Amino acid sequence: MSGAGASVSVVELTATEARRLRHDAQLLNGSDLSPTEVVTRAVALQGQDLPGVLRAIAIRSRPGTTLDDVRAAFDAGDLVRSWPMRGTLFATTPAHLATILQHTGERTRRATTRRRAQLELEDALIDRARGILRDALQDRPRTRAETLALWQGAGIATDGGRGYHLLFHLAVEGLIHWGPFSGTEQQLVLTTAKGADPDDLVGVVRGYVGARGPVTADDAAWWLKLPKTLVRQVAARIAELTAVSVEGVPAWVIGDPEVPDPSGVTLVPAFDEWILGYADRSLVASPGMLAAQVPGNNGVFRPAVLVDGVVVGTWRVPPRSAKAPRTPQAELVERTNAATRKAIDRALAAWPHA
Repeated sequence: MSGAGASVSVVELTATEARRLRHDAQLLNGSDLSPTEVVTRAVALQGQDLPGVLRAIAIRSRPGTTLDDVRAAFDAGDLVRSWPMRGTLFATTPAHLATILQHTGERTRRATTRRRAQLELEDALIDRARGILRDALQDRPRTRAETLALWQGAGIATDGGRGYHLLFHLAVEGLIHWGPFSGTEQQLVLTTAKGADPDDLVGVVRGYVGARGPVTADDAAWWLKLPKTLVRQVAARIAELTAVSVEGVPAWVIGDPEVPDPSGVTLVPAFDEWILGYADRSLVASPGMLAAQVPGNNGVFRPAVLVDGVVVGTWRVPPRSAKAPRTPQAELVERTNAATRKAIDRALAAWPHA
């Protein structure tokens, strides 16, 4: 059934076909879009790891896009980084940030009530911290270290996670976000995009599906941290939404699915949406592969090597050394043939964003 209404036959997809559609939707072959257009289309991209999200945006942008080009979009205010949902950092646009926080902010604040109590962050103390930071940011952007120093100087302790949670809380309430760069570090600025139209949630869900489909309703509700019933209601208003079935599991795409050719070898950076954009990651990675990608279940997702959309290993750029070039190196987990290993070596040698 499409989002507009009439019942139609559901397109049946194999796992391989679904991965190829996802690869195309995720722009992992690049695009003709600018960094800002890439993020606008995707709504938001995982941003826990700052170098990782800069690379995630660059590889989805037009050929020749550099990390400096991506940073320039943040410097211009076209892109921002904050905690729009799930207590997780994302790169997004000012408009998308305002829309999502309108629907998720209060839920997030309620969910973190106990944590604030544990950290002894009473309302009066948060009010003081808010006023100090607001006044400082009206003068100029501030780095994290500068912000914590301001609070410390005013007698507001920031150790033991208190400083981080104050930043998180004030961002979720819509006061601040991470914006322009000072060297390699992002600075805090005041958030000015306010008063989003609640109906813009339709555009958010459409963007999520369009940039990642096929996805399930569970995927979308998990990604947004919103009730599945609400997500389904919003999805029903998307005219281009198309119901498909992936190995018997109901899913959504935007438009009529045309399965692309095999995608070959693709490298994605740490914390990429290829893995973290979905509640269920079994379509693209085996349990053993996922365990290797997050060693020790420490929450740190390594960069991934994909072969036709299947994660077969991780990769890394070795530390700087005067004796050896910094050619990325792969650690393969899944079995691959000699031709595939050569293709992986070529992709590693061609990686442009070390």
